[in-house]
Amino acid sequence: MRIKEKTELKIVKSKETLKDIKAHLFKAFTFFILFVATANTVKSQCAAKNIAFQPGETATYALYFNWKFIWVKAGYAELSTHEATYEDNSVYKTHLIAAGTKRTDFFFLMRDTLTNYMTKALEPIYFRKGAEEGKRYTVDEAYFSYKNGISYVNQKRTHRSGRVEEHNHESNQCIYDMLTILAQARSYDTSQYEVGDKIKFDMATGKRVEDQTVIYRGKEIIEDENKIQYDCLVFSFVEYDDKNKEKEVITFYISNDDNHLPIRLDLFLNIGSAKAFLTKIEGNKYPFSSIKKKK
Repeated sequence: MRIKEKTELKIVKSKETLKDIKAHLFKAFTFFILFVATANTVKSQCAAKNIAFQPGETATYALYFNWKFIWVKAGYAELSTHEATYEDNSVYKTHLIAAGTKRTDFFFLMRDTLTNYMTKALEPIYFRKGAEEGKRYTVDEAYFSYKNGISYVNQKRTHRSGRVEEHNHESNQCIYDMLTILAQARSYDTSQYEVGDKIKFDMATGKRVEDQTVIYRGKEIIEDENKIQYDCLVFSFVEYDDKNKEKEVITFYISNDDNHLPIRLDLFLNIGSAKAFLTKIEGNKYPFSSIKKKK
């Protein structure tokens, strides 16, 4: 599938539309492989073995917005992992940045940066999200700890004015931030899932811990914007209204190989739709055996 990009951004007139794109984009990166994040009882402090990635990996994505059959490039996102030191311990540091283009900045400034530190056993330690949305700027932080089989998370939201909101939560289930669960999920075996399986998990979102749901849809051969075909696992992130009616929010296509990286994300917005494509990968641990056909 090749995206034909329009050269002018006359169609994007609403700040709410761009905010909607950004919100869905971050949900996509949060949930695209959370199919493995079942509500696990805390064992070994929610540790997992990393077999999917290595320090130095960087993945870049392009985001396109569709309005009445016209596609416009709306921004990009970059996800990277490195080795670091946190309180004298050797850890992984993951960094995700998302930004709009110069054209979209004219209508609505979007600069979000997510950073987390996790143990080499992929346990969350600290998470930070700095979000600039127009004139609004907030910093969300989450501090994780574990004791006697209980997960604890202290969350803080700091506003531009200096006002701070603080929330504490504890659970006998694992609690994740969006980047740690991303790292854990990539190392799980997905062969146990059947089409229609629903997976639920707990996620620290900055102000609260929320229950989330992902549905496994099966496998599909998809084509990216450069006409390269991939064998993919397909999942849906869904939400439910007050009447428990299911709404598809994001469909994500994950490489069916040892990398378990998203190839394409389809985002269903309140106005229009959007797609995110993997455009560049460096430092991946395994070759992309999921590639079926190149142009």
